[in-house]
Amino acid sequence: MSQSTGGTRERIKSVALELFTEHGYEATSLREVAERLGVTKAALYYHFNSKDEIVTSVVEDWLGRMDALIAWAESQPATPATRRAVIERYADMMFSGGQPSVMRFFEQNQTALKSLSAGRELRGRMFRLSTALCQGDESPRAQLRTVLALFAVHSSWFAVRTPDITDAERKRVALEVANELLAAPPATEQTPR
Repeated sequence: MSQSTGGTRERIKSVALELFTEHGYEATSLREVAERLGVTKAALYYHFNSKDEIVTSVVEDWLGRMDALIAWAESQPATPATRRAVIERYADMMFSGGQPSVMRFFEQNQTALKSLSAGRELRGRMFRLSTALCQGDESPRAQLRTVLALFAVHSSWFAVRTPDITDAERKRVALEVANELLAAPPATEQTPR
């Protein structure tokens, strides 16, 4: 694929995500995507045959990033420093480049994502990353803390509703909460009453 074709595909995905986020996935047509891009529908079809293909491509890009992070996390020692580094890398993924628009799309179009196989794979990747974060403490408490830490980062896009908050401030808050969750002491054995 030539550089210009790759750039065109990225531009299509970016514009489509804007429209899907503004109007909803179901309410947006490929004609509207083509109009916003200033191209014919036929030119758009050269790159993507459907909205589902556009979303699948976006999700596959995200899954590739998740796979790389999971592989790195699994290769690291099970230490608090590693857990912090994994969460920071995850936050960097969430807040870099065009990812804020991807995360807003994911948050606002969950139903559309659930219907696509690539969308369903996201859940599995989140659990694999959570398992990598639990290395060294696979207790139920640790499992819940790591899932909540990951959720703190990606839910910051819709849970933090402060007007005019910058992406940098949102990321800082998300990392603070995630690291607080990860820093919680391990569960102590308690005798049932």
